[in-house]
Amino acid sequence: MNKKFPLIGAALLLATSGVWAQSQGVSKDEIVLGSIQDLSGPLAGFGKQIRLGMNLRVDEVNEQGGINGRKLKLLVEDSGYDPKRAVLAAQKLVNQDKIFAMVGHLGTAQNMAAMPVQFQKNVVNFFPVTAAREMYEPFHKLKYSFAATYFDQMRMALPKLVKEKGAKKVCTMYQDDEFGLEVVRGAKEGLKTIGMEMAEETSFKRGATDFASQMQKLASSQCDFVVLGTIIRETIGGIATARKLGFNPTFMGSSALYTDLIHKLGGPAMNGLYATMTVQNPYTDDASQPVRFWANKYKTKFNEDPTVFSVYGYNIIDTFTKAAGKAGGNLTTDSFVKVMDSMTIPPDIFGSAPASFGPNKRLGSNASRMSQITDGKWKVISEYPTN
Repeated sequence: MNKKFPLIGAALLLATSGVWAQSQGVSKDEIVLGSIQDLSGPLAGFGKQIRLGMNLRVDEVNEQGGINGRKLKLLVEDSGYDPKRAVLAAQKLVNQDKIFAMVGHLGTAQNMAAMPVQFQKNVVNFFPVTAAREMYEPFHKLKYSFAATYFDQMRMALPKLVKEKGAKKVCTMYQDDEFGLEVVRGAKEGLKTIGMEMAEETSFKRGATDFASQMQKLASSQCDFVVLGTIIRETIGGIATARKLGFNPTFMGSSALYTDLIHKLGGPAMNGLYATMTVQNPYTDDASQPVRFWANKYKTKFNEDPTVFSVYGYNIIDTFTKAAGKAGGNLTTDSFVKVMDSMTIPPDIFGSAPASFGPNKRLGSNASRMSQITDGKWKVISEYPTN
């Protein structure tokens, strides 16, 4: 009879390890989530805001009793906006900390580097903070993206603004990586629809701080419209340099530069800048009472104003909470994926477009609209396309 016990023990061990492989990061009273942010590099402003937005929602969820009795635990690692460091961070979160899902990872190249580490261990890449098409293409059951793509933002919005401005020579300055290239690809595709081509191109390496040669090149080409494949300091540095040169084309960028840091750090020189966007920046004196209430709650908790990236972080955890809640007490990667594959997300107080997912649909919504900096604040100037 004793001879049977080793077999029973082995069977139990196999069964237990099989369940654990399905539900890494889920215990009786906790769900462990991981996130990789830039907390020390060129996008540290964004990384901090995303983290605080996520923390606000995590605290709210836990104060309300958690998700089906489980509290959320959020672990955040710093990539410094470096893909190599993102891989190391992913290895730590996935293999040592045993996270259930990666949430709100910031950066295109960083996500692309980290995803293979996650997928090897059946860890979902949930709502990365980048609008690159690679966040949902090629299809993978563990990819879920919320951000309208840089490619389609530019493809759809640029031709309309070019015509409105009567621009004759459209040029671009972009970050020489997958993010910047996606902005430029979308811009070129959009220009084709109105029989135009990109007249001049100039690029810079990630982390650059001097944009004099790039702006001189565009100014000497007499560009009257410049598409920016830039984020924070390159946007501010590029436009400030142009103004000093007396070069004042129409500047337009993607949602990557839609942040209050642009007008707060760049000052009056940033007035007139256009950007594609989805959710609006939550100013504490916003005309909408729900946005104003939320923004002041955030400011009370963290002693600083929220931004659109704070909203991204908050909404990412909010959507995760809804999906994990619907998955019930037996939360596994498979049960989570099953819920997400029939998930619809209505518009929220921040003006998100409605989103939906399905078995073959991994991007919630590809709709974007337009804002412009006027008198030192972003003002929404267009709504989502109706078609």
